[in-house]
Amino acid sequence: MNKNTSSPAYQAVQVSAPARLHMGFIDLSGDLGRSFGSVGVAVESLQTSVTVSWAQTLEISGQNECRLESLVDHFLKVLSVPRYFRIHMDSMIPPHAGLGSGTQLALAVGMALAKFWGLNLDVRDIARLSGRGARSGIGIAAFERGGFIVDGGRGPETVTPPLLSRLPVPAHWRWLMIFDKRCQGLSGTQELQAFQDLPSFPVEVAARLCHKLLISGLPALAEANAQAFARVIADIQVANGEYFASAQGGRYTSRKVAKALHWLENQGFVGLGQSSWGPTGFCLIPEADRAEEVLSQIQGEFCHYEDLVFQLVAARNTGAMIVCDEFETKRLIS
Repeated sequence: MNKNTSSPAYQAVQVSAPARLHMGFIDLSGDLGRSFGSVGVAVESLQTSVTVSWAQTLEISGQNECRLESLVDHFLKVLSVPRYFRIHMDSMIPPHAGLGSGTQLALAVGMALAKFWGLNLDVRDIARLSGRGARSGIGIAAFERGGFIVDGGRGPETVTPPLLSRLPVPAHWRWLMIFDKRCQGLSGTQELQAFQDLPSFPVEVAARLCHKLLISGLPALAEANAQAFARVIADIQVANGEYFASAQGGRYTSRKVAKALHWLENQGFVGLGQSSWGPTGFCLIPEADRAEEVLSQIQGEFCHYEDLVFQLVAARNTGAMIVCDEFETKRLIS
């Protein structure tokens, strides 16, 4: 890497990284020598944003300072950059909600410091240095390019899961997000233990999911056929929910989110499920006006559940935003 340790390359660098919905794995069997393979989508409105600027001594501030401090210590070691900077977390994706907060924070901090000190590193370099992409590459690809993403999982030589497909999502499609403020999905050592304890994934199920995704789901998205696309997402969600049920206490982590999703099913919606380990649920509503109506209806239906929060978001068809100084802006699009 090219280092400029005498002075920063910019007066300040801000990185804003989008949340992502992880809609499931398509092959957990490893029968062909590769495991996992993920599908997901980057979303607007929920993001992690950090700003790095010059300072005479290291200063860390903003949301979740402990988590931020730990990441800064890590990148100071692996990047070998000076401690003369201030870093502030302006906003953060809700942690342990299944939205990729850990990956996006690590990538945002690493890219901000690399850019600030003039290091020639890309997102995949930062992911490798921070140990991200152990199973899924959805968060990395969401940071790079946004949109609907399919990654190739992990093989014997994989550093980070390769991006196989990236398609834009129609701008008028909406995702109804369902948050449970008092519930958290598995993470860390609990997540690792869960994967170790789970049974073998049926090869025939993996084959069916891959077939449906390639021949039905991706073409449907390319042609903006929401109903056909939703049916494939539903198939992937059902297969993943049943497989992970023993680790998360059922098809969904949160019983309250499950009730809201069942209500949406009864309204005729198909493309719904849980993001990663949850507890966050999602539902595809392809018409923006209809989505607003459904939001109002479901808020009224579940007003007695104070822990549930509903929000409409659009897909994000661009990657992270990097702003250098107050003049130069660059989107990570290849």
